[in-house]
Amino acid sequence: MRWLLASLLLLLPAATSRGEEIVLGLSQDEVAITATFDGSDILIFGGVRRDRIPPPGTAPLEVIVTVSGPMERLTVRHAERRFGIWMNTSAVRVNAAPSFYAVATTGPLDEILTETENLRHSVSIPRAIRAIGNDVGNRDDYLEALIRLRMEQGAYVLLEGGVDFAEQTLFRTRIGLPANLTEGRYPTRIFLTRNGEVVDLFETAIEVRKVGLERWLFALSREQPVAYGLLALLLAIAAGWAASAAFQVVRR
Repeated sequence: MRWLLASLLLLLPAATSRGEEIVLGLSQDEVAITATFDGSDILIFGGVRRDRIPPPGTAPLEVIVTVSGPMERLTVRHAERRFGIWMNTSAVRVNAAPSFYAVATTGPLDEILTETENLRHSVSIPRAIRAIGNDVGNRDDYLEALIRLRMEQGAYVLLEGGVDFAEQTLFRTRIGLPANLTEGRYPTRIFLTRNGEVVDLFETAIEVRKVGLERWLFALSREQPVAYGLLALLLAIAAGWAASAAFQVVRR
């Protein structure tokens, strides 16, 4: 892989140089969701192309990689025990939250990225979530609860130190995608930072699509719900009949 990246760096034209630029590769740019899909790992690797040596600046470069799933609206509710039962007492509407979000870095995120740059590019997990106004005064508590729950489910991932950066030139990281992926486009961004400031940004995307029978059933459920319901009923009847027949054979 080092030889491949080094060759790629040499092939880039010098005329497009901006000082330090990202050269990126993906182990795959499409993920197929089938009936037996149980997750996938995406290898993200690349290098830094420079137009002069030694590199500009004295502070070391850092790398941040983010992968975001499709945005969705949701409601975060707070439940309290009243009169012996648990009841939802308040809720916060989240305007847009990524269904999946992963951040991998070469070091602690708050040390290699300033808050101004974080706000500008929405890099960290809290910045990637956008909430609308609510009457509750402790809205941040709800967002923290949302992040905690999704991190426990593997939908939100923070991998500080998860990017290998060899000799300030070649970097690589591996992002694990869970089994319950939402179909759609997964924007992928790679940041180069120095002294907490973004030096360069590279953007691409990973396409996640249902294929085969899984895709056909999904389309049928959306486009022809009546036919989908009848098919599900017939399959249930057939499965019940087959189980009954098998039981009769076993009894004999």
